[in-house]
Amino acid sequence: MSDPKDELIEAQKQIIGILFEVIKRLQSNNDLDDEYFQIIKNNHKTIADNKRLDKILEERTENAKIVSRLLSQLEI
Repeated sequence: MSDPKDELIEAQKQIIGILFEVIKRLQSNNDLDDEYFQIIKNNHKTIADNKRLDKILEERTENAKIVSRLLSQLEI
């Protein structure tokens, strides 16, 4: 059988890993927000700018979904 201390250490490692990934995804969304607002404030948006805005929104949505799934793992 495994030692309860070992199980606790493993659980802590998993939690730290999940929280690290959550922080990474949220920071990524912050960076995307900065880029989004830089493009938005530009009065002369190009087609490339509009495509980038769409891509930013997709990436933010995907990050939010991943964060939600990761946080739900912590509820167990």
